[in-house]
Amino acid sequence: MSIKPLMPVYPRCGVRPVRGEHCHLIDEDGTRYLDFASGIAVNLLGHSHEGLIGAIKSQAETLMHVSNLYGSPQGEGLAQQLVDHTFGDTVFFCNSGAEAVETAIKTARSYHQHDDGDANRTELITFKQAFHGRTMATISASNQTKMHEGFRPLLDGFVYCDFNDLDAVKRLVNERTAGFLVEPIQGEGGIRPATQEFMTGLRQLADENDLMLVLDEVQCGVARTGKLYAHEHYGIEPDILATAKGIGGGFPLGACIATEKAARGMVFGAHGSTYGGNPLAMAAGKAVLDAVANEAFLAEVTEKGERIRTRLEQFIGNYPDLFDLVRGKGLMLGIRMKVESRPFFVHLRDNHQLLMVAAGDQTLRVLPPLVIGDAEIEEFFDKLSAGAASYVIPEAA
Repeated sequence: MSIKPLMPVYPRCGVRPVRGEHCHLIDEDGTRYLDFASGIAVNLLGHSHEGLIGAIKSQAETLMHVSNLYGSPQGEGLAQQLVDHTFGDTVFFCNSGAEAVETAIKTARSYHQHDDGDANRTELITFKQAFHGRTMATISASNQTKMHEGFRPLLDGFVYCDFNDLDAVKRLVNERTAGFLVEPIQGEGGIRPATQEFMTGLRQLADENDLMLVLDEVQCGVARTGKLYAHEHYGIEPDILATAKGIGGGFPLGACIATEKAARGMVFGAHGSTYGGNPLAMAAGKAVLDAVANEAFLAEVTEKGERIRTRLEQFIGNYPDLFDLVRGKGLMLGIRMKVESRPFFVHLRDNHQLLMVAAGDQTLRVLPPLVIGDAEIEEFFDKLSAGAASYVIPEAA
């Protein structure tokens, strides 16, 4: 048999972590890596946070799973926390970002299909270079051909538009439009923040045409940018929001948050999840929110993000052939390179034990745990500097 027991859909590298300590991963051979990838913005409390570990351990000893046929005091508690801290009135819990976005898509469409809605409004305008997940609906919502290959036909109901081009959006709105699905900061697309004009304009268009503004904050949400959710930087509120990744701190958890108006079509039997909202996930989510949903923690993220950004902007000037610019918010930063970013992040990983993540638009993502301290910041710049100094740009083929 030639196929491996683990289906070979990932380009797995030689790093094989077996243990984590705060902001480091330890390989099975004992090699220590500084983790500035955080499981792609997941491990926001690092790898050994006592509060998160204690909450999961305590809940596992009591009750891990129970069907959604029964009442959920744990789910009700976490939902109330999210409602208290966000724009939303109601929450659906699931297990991943893709599921959260799926729920958001269904919620947006069901709004128009319910009672006095306009059932012709089934299309969501989405934006080029976005990433919304790997399910059929979420790859269909993206214009990235590399995710479409092998899986056609795609699902109908999505119209692609250039990111940050409000005039183009206005031209696309018609009698079939149900709303907009957008990342306030594109993650996989290269840490590309939306402009203020763009976000304000989408909110205004939605209000004027009774459309749903749906935000995908799977990567940029949960304190990552120095706000609990990134849309707060823009002074607007969505109708529906998908959140995951950091919300479980490493435990699989996703959620769709919506206003009462937006969720009017999500009635009994409209949606469901076997594992969604299980007590173990709810305990993890509560521990995360208890840690991050306060002004002191968010202010620390902002301060650390500004400090790293300032140093990065100074640093890249030393290597004008390698680096172009720094962008992002809080501890969701991207270094746009003048060459392909993937060979460089491999060089950092294999030669300097620094873990980062590449993204689109020749961008290197800086996504450390939000609990990093001065020592980890210094170690990051030491490794990045050594990596840049020792890197040889590959010759073009």
